[in-house]
Amino acid sequence: MEEAKRIVADIKNGNIKPLYFLFGEEPYYIDTIAKYIEDKVLQEEEKGFNQMVLYGKEVSIDDIVSNAKRYPMMAERQVVIVKEAHHLSRTIDQLLSYAQNPQSTTVLVICYKYKKFDKRKKLYKEIKENGVIFESKKLYEDRVPGWIRQHLRGKGYTISHKAAILLSEYLGNDLGRIDKELEKLRFVLPKNAEITPADIETHIGISKDYNNFELKKAIGERDMLKATRIINYFAQNPKDNPFVLTVSLLNSFFTQLLQYHGLNDHSPKNVAKALRINPYFVSEFQVAARNYPMKRVSGIVSHLRDMDMKGKGVGANAASQTDLLKELVVKII
Repeated sequence: MEEAKRIVADIKNGNIKPLYFLFGEEPYYIDTIAKYIEDKVLQEEEKGFNQMVLYGKEVSIDDIVSNAKRYPMMAERQVVIVKEAHHLSRTIDQLLSYAQNPQSTTVLVICYKYKKFDKRKKLYKEIKENGVIFESKKLYEDRVPGWIRQHLRGKGYTISHKAAILLSEYLGNDLGRIDKELEKLRFVLPKNAEITPADIETHIGISKDYNNFELKKAIGERDMLKATRIINYFAQNPKDNPFVLTVSLLNSFFTQLLQYHGLNDHSPKNVAKALRINPYFVSEFQVAARNYPMKRVSGIVSHLRDMDMKGKGVGANAASQTDLLKELVVKII
């Protein structure tokens, strides 16, 4: 995130490079940098003749180089943005000769999403020498609540800890999707507001009381009544609470609980680090570990795998997913 900010700041300050190679598994920052270049490098009146967007599915490396070597018309520079460049993975090395001597009056932006790029390649080294190379890595899920807080702080908002975790639990680590949901909140809430779980329920539709986060907590506490209420809510809103996702999250929780039992050091700091979880969740594992000894957890993980198969139609005997979830919770608790 900091590197992306630095690249944008450099462009804003006029330190513009002739070649930007943006790659990695997280598309959010690739899109952010490319969009900033598309919007800000040229004046509006210059864009008609001097800005071009190409797509990797439709062009070859020769096409890209040919466009990049054109001279700008009545402007200091031109911008060429290649989106979906990952479709050119088999031929991307052909960009080497251009990367060794990029056109000084062109800003060529290669958006190479969803893929890693071999840092041992000569092309990587040449781009790094003559332009900017940026890797956008997937954010670990335990870091997503912190990202949400920092992202909102930059927009003039704050968010409660529980609200940030509720969003991350529901949306995972897809930063683009999270940003779109946060945009909805920023649209309806005044500047400097603190976003709460109630705001998320009202404006995004994620129930603050009936969600996978609360189900996991209820099961960890062996609270059958609360778990049953949540399951009944899921039954009435199946599209928002898919069975496969619930089972997957519970499987992750109990797999981590198995790891917790295997740790010698159960201090909160060590648990958070070893399990790669937000420190906020450590207390949940402490409670669950008291309720579910190691041998019991191994059996639960086995139940979860069986239930995952039944949810996919293997040996379920046409049972509804609600019935399967109720059966699972009974077996666990």
